[in-house]
Amino acid sequence: MATSLRGTPPPPAPPAARRGVVADLSVVAAGVVLVVLAAVVGRLSYGGGHEVYLGWPPLLAQWLPHVGPGTPAAVVTSVLVVVFGPGLARRMRWRGLLAAGYAAAVAWTLSLALVDGWQRGVVARLSSADEYLNDVGRVSDVGAMLRTFTDFVVTADQPGHWTTHVAAHPPGAFLFYVGLDRLGLGAGGPAGIVTVLVGASACVAVAVAVRALAGEDLARRVLPFGVLLPGAVWAGVSADGMFAAVLAWGVALLAVGAIGRLGWAAAGGLLLGVAVHLSYGLVLGGLIASAVVVATRRWSAAGLAVLGAVAVVAAFTAAGFWWFTGLQRTGVIYAASAAAARPYAYFVWANLAAVAFAAGPAVCAGVRRLLAAPRAVPVGVLLLTAGGLAAVLLADLSGLSKAEVERIWLPFVVWLAVPCALLPRARRWLAAQAGLALLVNHLLLTVW
Repeated sequence: MATSLRGTPPPPAPPAARRGVVADLSVVAAGVVLVVLAAVVGRLSYGGGHEVYLGWPPLLAQWLPHVGPGTPAAVVTSVLVVVFGPGLARRMRWRGLLAAGYAAAVAWTLSLALVDGWQRGVVARLSSADEYLNDVGRVSDVGAMLRTFTDFVVTADQPGHWTTHVAAHPPGAFLFYVGLDRLGLGAGGPAGIVTVLVGASACVAVAVAVRALAGEDLARRVLPFGVLLPGAVWAGVSADGMFAAVLAWGVALLAVGAIGRLGWAAAGGLLLGVAVHLSYGLVLGGLIASAVVVATRRWSAAGLAVLGAVAVVAAFTAAGFWWFTGLQRTGVIYAASAAAARPYAYFVWANLAAVAFAAGPAVCAGVRRLLAAPRAVPVGVLLLTAGGLAAVLLADLSGLSKAEVERIWLPFVVWLAVPCALLPRARRWLAAQAGLALLVNHLLLTVW
């Protein structure tokens, strides 16, 4: 006679599974220790943050517990994704799942921004004195702007200089906001909403790339973690969130092209070319794109992607902007800025603590599982994650990004969600991701 198992407790986890969970939690604990050390050293050793030019080391933020109109929506969105996300990711049709994931990412990112209120959380983000929209009114002739762009990449005490963010980047990002202005979307509110709508698609692009390189099952498991990535706190409203999406779609289209639809590889190359004209640092995104080529060994796809990227570079060069001149003159700005005075000895490790806020505990655990058994996972998962990690580490060692990396490195951090697909008990890890984002956004006032 069969014995009913209904209501009986589940069998205990096998020792190997328990050891895996303990190791996961140990890595997360090490991340917490790193964050605490960065906060303590930043305050005690550097004049309460004054010598590192941070209000709340290692983040560019200040302590300000608050709630806002986005609070209920952020809580509800996170609960829905945590409770229903993994199940829906398994059952929904692929295209419907991507649409649902994108909608959830938009809701999550926008609601987090609105925790700070409409004016402070959305409108003012891109319209401050240092931001892109401040200079849009100066452009009456786009061609002339491109031809003379580097002439105004100078230090702030010289007349006619671009604002900080326009000068510190290639003109691609500025062109984006000039274009929005021409469409009647140049005010802080509309431009902020468009930026969120673009940036929120990064998680979909990552899932598309994982599906192409490692199969649909892993891609489905990755998507909820991409949606609830704590970096959404800084993606909305930040041009760096938009940069992350452009780079991610460039890699994703290259991956789709590499598995058989070569035309998409050329489109991916075009976006990768655009990406390096959005931010100089995105040249490191080539490491992630290279992961696709190494994983698939489709050199024809690589060739088409290179042609697409070169076409973009050629177009900007023909219009009068030479990337290397812009980079050299941006170095002049950096040498005269507060960033150059920030101590390398602190930020070379404190930057990683800042990234931990944007990545979250699930990424720490996922990367640990990947490194513990690299041969047990598809090569695509391994290489995409390695590309993201290598980009972060090289950017860190360069010393060219000291502080504010919780947003600056978002284009690389979104790829660190890939190994989260390896985690058991996804709902618990998703809850940890959402909880971190909610705590940061409600306890600190971030600049982005």
